[in-house]
Amino acid sequence: MSLVNGYVKYKGFKEEEEGAFTMSRSRKNDTNKYVYACAVFASLNSVLLGYDVGVMSGAILFIQKDLMITEFQEELLVGCLSIIALVGSLTGGRTSDAIGRKWTIALAAVVFQTGAAIMALAPSFEVLMIGRLLAGVGIGFGVMIAPVYIAEISPAMARGTLTSFPEIFINLGILLGYISNYLFSGLSEHINWRIMLGVGIIPSIFIGFALFFIPESPRWLIMQKREKEARAVLLRINETESEAMERLLEIQEAANQTKRHEEGAVWKELFNPSPSLRRMLITGCGIQCFQQITGIDATVYYSPTIFRDAGIQTDQEILAATVAVGFTKTMFILVAIFLIDRVGRKPLLYVSTIGMTACLALLGIALTHQHGSGVVAPDVGVGLAILAVCGNVAFFSVGVGPICWVLTSEIFPLRLRAQASAVGAVGNRLSSGLVAMSFLTVSHKITVAGTFFIFSFLSLLSVYFVYRFVPETKGKSLEQIEMLFQSEDDWRKGRDLQLSDVQRLVQDD
Repeated sequence: MSLVNGYVKYKGFKEEEEGAFTMSRSRKNDTNKYVYACAVFASLNSVLLGYDVGVMSGAILFIQKDLMITEFQEELLVGCLSIIALVGSLTGGRTSDAIGRKWTIALAAVVFQTGAAIMALAPSFEVLMIGRLLAGVGIGFGVMIAPVYIAEISPAMARGTLTSFPEIFINLGILLGYISNYLFSGLSEHINWRIMLGVGIIPSIFIGFALFFIPESPRWLIMQKREKEARAVLLRINETESEAMERLLEIQEAANQTKRHEEGAVWKELFNPSPSLRRMLITGCGIQCFQQITGIDATVYYSPTIFRDAGIQTDQEILAATVAVGFTKTMFILVAIFLIDRVGRKPLLYVSTIGMTACLALLGIALTHQHGSGVVAPDVGVGLAILAVCGNVAFFSVGVGPICWVLTSEIFPLRLRAQASAVGAVGNRLSSGLVAMSFLTVSHKITVAGTFFIFSFLSLLSVYFVYRFVPETKGKSLEQIEMLFQSEDDWRKGRDLQLSDVQRLVQDD
């Protein structure tokens, strides 16, 4: 009888243990799904940026014919979006601190939607520019706030993956823009580009529905002394109550270390930084600028120009080639998402910058031979050009594309995070605008091939920058990352990466 009773007790204990395990696993799955859904909704603004970049590359072909714009006006129309996005990025930090991360995401969508509607209905170049400027402000808000929001709701072990979501959606937007170009190119020149630009309104509508779903950032709530709400959000986005309380204490400690700063004091600190903050700014702003000065937006915006220079003749064939570029860019961002929290940020940055350097040089060589000695057959030259462009966007997407935003959203202290991220976004958009607004002019001076040789050299410099100034942040909490920059020794230890780590990544791939 005692054996039977013992067996019954043992069986009951096992069933209770298994039940607890099942409930724990179920809660973990629900939490992960919720956090991932929040990251997806917060990233929808990035579709707007990507779509605009992709669709303008094809729409500009028909805008030229319909509105009879000059080459200078073409450069201005294409490049001004990035420059005017500075307004959104610079004011986005202050706005998000005032009204919250969540409602800044909403504001970005509304402003962009207004600009897109004006562009679609524009009767002249001047009205088209007004819509373009409004869209740029909305994009500036969006590219600044999405990574910050996602970093502040994400657990440390998944933060790299989740903070990369905006880059995924930028790539998806670019692909959708290219597809839109191809689908509507057969319509009349007065109508097709308007439909192409107007379709960009659709993603922003979904953001309205997202506002009923996503929570406010718990870190922002703590800064506003709304601890009860912050605790509720943390319980929703963490697997256990103890983990939620641990994160709550970490955030409170980070907030209490620096008493409430006035906006002027925050900017004063940014422009007169301490040694640790200077190291953060070098890393964050530097990687943002290198992301753009290596020519990715020129490659995307002016891919029709590149392919025409390579020897492709018809608009339909050119737009079909751009769809291949968009598809490649989107597929390889998924590779980055899979690897970023497994192998770390720095190995992917090495693979990315080295690969881009090689592909940009190959594109320069292919275009040179198309207009030079004739050593390469025309069809082979076209094939090499398409391969080089696709390779460049693939290496970009697997590393520097998403990781740029991951780093700038996680390295700055809580009190400065929004404004410092805005400064990084300013550098990114300014670099993008300068490249986009000068590409055609520079290409006429030194040829398209010569321009890409310059991009290749700048990409080579980015390899050294990654080695010298970028630490590894994989698996660390935001507060631990902040401590990484406190001394030169810690920064050096964090940035050191043995070549064997990169070799292992290449072998794994």
